[in-house]
Amino acid sequence: MSMGGTEDHLFPYLPAIVQDLWELGTIPEGVIALVKKHVPNWPDIKVLDLGCGKGAVSIRLAKELKCQCHGIDAVKAFIEEAKTKAKEFNVETHCFFEWGDIRTRIKDLKGFDVVILGSIGPVLGDYYSTLTQLSDCVKTDGYIIIDDAYMDEKESCSNSPGETRSGIMEQAAKAGMKLIDEVIIDREKLKRLNESMYSKIKKRCLELIALYPEKKRLFIDFLRRQEDENKILEEKVVCSTMLFGK
Repeated sequence: MSMGGTEDHLFPYLPAIVQDLWELGTIPEGVIALVKKHVPNWPDIKVLDLGCGKGAVSIRLAKELKCQCHGIDAVKAFIEEAKTKAKEFNVETHCFFEWGDIRTRIKDLKGFDVVILGSIGPVLGDYYSTLTQLSDCVKTDGYIIIDDAYMDEKESCSNSPGETRSGIMEQAAKAGMKLIDEVIIDREKLKRLNESMYSKIKKRCLELIALYPEKKRLFIDFLRRQEDENKILEEKVVCSTMLFGK
């Protein structure tokens, strides 16, 4: 579901659908800006990138800040591509990529300066549950970065598709954390990115329909969900990269 699919049958085709995309949601520049601003001694820090996809955020961080990054994702093909990209960017000694389930792996991972949860939705539950679990992975003075979207307060209603900013702040406080800083993504920039990404996944979905005509409905439904999601992201919510600390 974090990749925009709601059917198990779609999962094996996701690597093919997004094969032309390296950045799968989180914009690395926002994460880099927050780390640069708030975390000192960049070459000495350890970063945990949960749901790292193809490694774009970790690799860009390692390239620019020389920090150590540990990325985990549930899609094996993404991890293999992340390893290839790390070599391409000459940061393979700074990046370790692992195929695994972040919901279980975080129980064994401690001592990180920064933990990133980028654009994968409520995999760990609501914000209270997510921040509570992730706080065990970071040092006392560490930070948690969550890339997500929240409802504009004036757009909020009982059937709103997500959290409001005030609701997130309340849950963070309950978890013993607070919002330190955030980078809000410009909607025009977001629209351009969405259009570019959609054209690429549409091309691959049409290729898959030609190969598997009996699965046409599966891919058409996926594209329709992407269209609906893009409309919500561009018109109804605020897309933000948020940095939490204690």
